[in-house]
Amino acid sequence: MFALCIYGLLLTISPYVPTYRDRVFPPGVTIRPLETGFHYTFNSSETDTWAPYTEALHTFLEAYDDNKQRATNVECTPGRYFIQEGEEYEERKACQFRRSMLKNCSGIEDPSFGFSTGKPCILLKMNRIVGFKAGYGTPITVSCGLHRGNESQLGTVHFYPENYFDLMYYPYYGKLTHVNYTSPLVAMHFTELTPHQDITIQCKINGRDIINDHKTDRFLGRVIFTMNIG
Repeated sequence: MFALCIYGLLLTISPYVPTYRDRVFPPGVTIRPLETGFHYTFNSSETDTWAPYTEALHTFLEAYDDNKQRATNVECTPGRYFIQEGEEYEERKACQFRRSMLKNCSGIEDPSFGFSTGKPCILLKMNRIVGFKAGYGTPITVSCGLHRGNESQLGTVHFYPENYFDLMYYPYYGKLTHVNYTSPLVAMHFTELTPHQDITIQCKINGRDIINDHKTDRFLGRVIFTMNIG
């Protein structure tokens, strides 16, 4: 009887769409490259101290290769959601997010992603949520500041392609139907970090219904990490 009940329950659950999407929390964020404790320590003149970071970034960005994106994904209209009608089991198209769009943080012109000059790039992405229309019509922006300390230690931060996630990459339809989907990225280029000291940085997403100040969840709408450049 129990097995029969479980079987009946499974028949009511869609493999394509979460049953209780109204209970999904706002998106969290993560960064690349990953580092234990989110503490990045390196000396720009010593390649072995930052090579693992750049190798990880090159590996991560393989899916964003320009030729691969052009071959599998489509060009979309910026500033508009890419709504695709149809049955929930039908395959959806995905918008191109080409590696070259990350400009100085693409690793194309500078394979070291700025680490060799003490001006490192960090990539930020939002967690995927099926059906989530990011920003509710207004792009979700990204901002960075010191978590603690003197703001002059941080200096200017450059964002690529822009300091927001374009609406055209949403909604996400799930891994079974949005098979070629690659999450949009925002590259953060730290070009004026004060060397030889720990600099704790907080980068967060901002927008309608975004939570970025939760007291216990440090990845809900924000990420905190430390840089120390030798």
